[in-house]
Amino acid sequence: MIDGFKKFIARGNMVDMAVGVVMGAAVTAVVNSVVDGIINPLVASIFGKPDLSKTWNWTITNWAGENSVISFGSVLNALLNFLLIALAVYFCIVVPINKLRDMTEKAMAKVKGDDSDVAAEEPDLSPEEQTVILLQDIRNALAAQQPAGAHAAPVATDTTAAPESK
Repeated sequence: MIDGFKKFIARGNMVDMAVGVVMGAAVTAVVNSVVDGIINPLVASIFGKPDLSKTWNWTITNWAGENSVISFGSVLNALLNFLLIALAVYFCIVVPINKLRDMTEKAMAKVKGDDSDVAAEEPDLSPEEQTVILLQDIRNALAAQQPAGAHAAPVATDTTAAPESK
């Protein structure tokens, strides 16, 4: 039972997920500090309030005399925060990681002696098309490894044909 738990914890997915949660918390703290320290003071200087949630409010009184508040400012504030968080994540995390990944792929290609950039040669292929090409390359490599006299059983490619009876 303990061994199973150790395997579960040491599994790559679990470690990746834990790292993602920790990094998510760190990014949240950074984005919140940017919003609280830069964006909200700018909003306060423009609108005279600390954030948009206190602006563009409509108060409606119902038949019992109770007030309900419709706050368009809260919706705009949430949308603005979402857009700012998305921008921060994209430019501070996604772009640098993609550049690092590209640099790593180029360095690995140089180490392997392959100076061609596969992504640059076929940038308009869909992931499905790239998968098909990769599988075809694997099939060709396996076929090249077989001895000349050995023949593999033919693989049926047409699944609509009726099975033959013997």
